[in-house]
Parts: sequence; C-alpha cells; structure tokens
Amino acid sequence: MKMKYKKMKWRMLCMGVLFVGISFCASAQMLLTIERALDIAEENNPDMKTQKLNLERALYNLAAQRASLKPQFALTVNPFEYSTTRRFDNRLSQWYTNTELSSSTNFRASLPILLTDGEFSLNNTLSWQDNKSIVDGNQNLDRAFSNNLNIRYDQPLFIYNRQRMALERLEYDYENAGIRYALQRLNTELNITRQFYAVYMAENSLQISQEELKNTQTNYDIVKAKVDAALSAREELFQAEVNLASAQSTVESDKATLENAKDALKQTLGIPLSEDITVEAVIDVNPILIELGKAVECGLTTRMELRQREIAMEIADFDLIEVKARDKFNGNLSLSVGITGDNPAFANIYAEPISSPAIAVSFTIPIFDWGQRKARIKASQTAQTIAKLDYDNQKVDIELEIRQTLRALDNLRTQIGIQEKNVENTQNTYNLNQIRYSEGDLTGLEISQYQAQLSNARTSLVAAEINYKIQLLNLKILTLFDFDKDQPIVPMTTLQGLSVK
Repeated sequence: MKMKYKKMKWRMLCMGVLFVGISFCASAQMLLTIERALDIAEENNPDMKTQKLNLERALYNLAAQRASLKPQFALTVNPFEYSTTRRFDNRLSQWYTNTELSSSTNFRASLPILLTDGEFSLNNTLSWQDNKSIVDGNQNLDRAFSNNLNIRYDQPLFIYNRQRMALERLEYDYENAGIRYALQRLNTELNITRQFYAVYMAENSLQISQEELKNTQTNYDIVKAKVDAALSAREELFQAEVNLASAQSTVESDKATLENAKDALKQTLGIPLSEDITVEAVIDVNPILIELGKAVECGLTTRMELRQREIAMEIADFDLIEVKARDKFNGNLSLSVGITGDNPAFANIYAEPISSPAIAVSFTIPIFDWGQRKARIKASQTAQTIAKLDYDNQKVDIELEIRQTLRALDNLRTQIGIQEKNVENTQNTYNLNQIRYSEGDLTGLEISQYQAQLSNARTSLVAAEINYKIQLLNLKILTLFDFDKDQPIVPMTTLQGLSVK
C-alpha cells in the first residue's frame, strides 16, 4: 500500500513539473498584435535605424552651419620661436647675420554677415622679440614688445551669397532626410503589415489543414471499420490511406511555411530569430466607398515624394547659380582700421601709437576658358529640366497608383462577398456528402475532393479579406489620408521630438 502511494505521489510530481514547463513555454512565447509589431519595428528595424541616423546626421550638419553664423573666437599661441639665418640686404648690397628669439599670441573674433555674405573680424596680435643683426662686425639689437589691434571687414563683390546658399542647402538636406525617414516609416508599416498577415494566413492555413487531417482521419477510421467488417472493398481503404498521408503531408508543409513567415517577420522587426512568436489579428472588413476625386486630390496635395521633387528642383537651381559664378567676373573689398604700438616696456606699448588704416579692392577677370563655363551651364540647365520632368512624372505616377488601388479595392469587395457565399455553400455541400460517405454512397476519392474544395474556399476568403486590409493601408500611404477613420495622417509630426543634444 505504501509502495502504491509512493508511485502515485511520484506521478503527481511529474505531472506538476510538466504542467509548470508547459506554462513557462506558453508564457515565453511573444504574442504580437499589428500595433505592437509596428512599435517594435520603430526601434529595432534596421532600415528605420539607418534612416533615423541619416536624419540625425542632417540635423547636426544644419546645427553646425547655424552655429558657424554666430560670433567665432580663436586664440593662436606661439610661445617660443628661435632662428639664426644668413641673409642678403638688397638695399645695401651686403650680407648680414640675423638672430631672432620671439614669442607671440593672436586673438581673433569674427562675425559672418548672412545678409551680405561679408565678415567683420577683430584681430589683436601681441608679441615679444629679441632681434640681433651683425653687419660687417657691427651689432644691432632690438628687444621690445609690440601689439597690433585692427578691425576688418571683407565683402565679396559680384557673386552670389555663399553663406545663405550653404545654409539653405543644409536646410533642404535636413527636410529631405526627414521625408525619407517618414517614407521609410510608412513603407515599413506596409511591409510589416504584409508579413504580419502572411504569418496570420500561414497560421490559418495550418489550422485548416489540421482540421482537414482530423476529418480525413475520421473518414479513414470509418472506411477501415467497414473493410474490417467486409462491408466495403479493400480498394477504398487504399484510397483512404492515400488521403490520410496527403493530409499529413499538407500539415507538415504548412508548418514549414508558418515558420518561414515568422522568421521573415522577425527579421523585419529586428528581433532575434530564436524568439518564439505568435500573432493575433481580427480581420474585420467593413467595405468603404471611396470617391476617386477626393483620393487623387489628397495624394497630389500631401504626398511627400512631390516635396522631394520640389527640393530636387531647388537644388538644381543652386547648382546652376554656382556654375554661372565659376570663371566669372567677381571681386573682393577689404576695409581695415587699426592701431599699432611697440616699446621695450610692456606698460608703454602704446606710448607712441601708430594708426594703420587699409583698404583693398581686387577683381578676378576671366579671359578665355575654351567653353568650359558654357558647357557646365548647359549641363546644369539640363539637370533642371530633368528635375522638372521627375516632378511631373511623379504626379502622374501618384494618380495612377491611386486609381489602380481603388479598382483593386472595388474588386476585392466583390470577391469577399462571393467567397463568403462560396464558403457557406461548400460547407453545406461537404456536410451532406460526409453523411453520404459514411453511408457508403461516395468513394474516398470523392469525399477528399469535397474536403479540398472546402479548405480552398476558406483559404480564399481569408486571403481576400487580408488583401482588402492591405490595399486599404496602401491607399492610406498613397494619399496620406485614413479613409477608415476619415482623417488625414501627418507622418512628419514624429520628427518634432528630434533635437540636437
């Protein structure tokens, strides 16, 4: 009795461990909804990561350019410099030896002027030198401090504003990076939705094939019982065995398809392939009547690809301005006002100051370039034309894609209604013929055909509903308007949180 009690206790312990193990495995499996999948992809998808880094790069470049337009300060220090050289004095036509020991520091403050492309600068150079020269045995010595302070303004003449153009280029680059990020986000949403529903479809197909296997096993048991009772020919048992093997093979094939679909989804989400996942979706199709004119208008007024083409046209205009400025007449104006002083005593540097004003005007005058400038201008003008054609073609492509998607939605609405009726009729037909099969009025081959018709009908209905959901999402991306919720979407709002740290 005690032995029997110990065995029972051991079995209960094993069952408890098995139950805990099963519960742990179930809890370790990641349950994904379409919303959670999109949230995971936002942080882990490799393409999303790349586009977000490109956006941050463009933002930092723009921040650096804006910072360069603020006052700039620089300090250059030469603490020690010594040299001994043998030189020739052209004025006196004689050689002399010069020994120099010096130390200097230069402070420079500059302020770029965005409005004029000019620059104000303040320079102060403080130095000390011990200079000795020997000429024909005579020694000349100078040891003193000196300081030169000046304010200078430089202004380019007859040329485009390079500072403003550089800033606008980086602003366009940042906007373009933001558009690419938003487009990648939408494309990732579409791609993940397709892969998510591919997993859902694979799970549904596996469930259908498992039900088909169960029905085939039931039919096999019925035939085997009849053959064993000599109520049916043995050939029926052979056909039933073939049907059962075929159903088992379909189940194994659907399992492999499901695992492949899961791996593809995990790769897109950026989660480990070893992670066990399952999906949960509610395929609730509410057919929506969408007006073609409204859809096209939304697409042409909100699509970010059109803004990309507009930016490309602006950049082409900048390129043309730069090309026209190359090898062209231009100049530069420099104005400087300063004061210089020197003295052996540091405190008396400006005891006898000397004013040092300066003005300089220079011009660059091209003469002959063998047609280089003209050819470059033609090339840039051609690029402008290409950018304009891309813009016009993009508008046509947008309208074409919207029209095709609307036609697909209309067709899918019709197909869903047909498939729903087909599933109902096929289910009723299978139920009636299964009764006939159990009564011996149908062969195993015939009942397997009715089973296949039912499975195909159910699969076709799910596929039509999934395709409708995907096409509706595709239309939302094409028009940036959610017709299901009757509201526009603004993907660029996700960029407002990004800032330079």
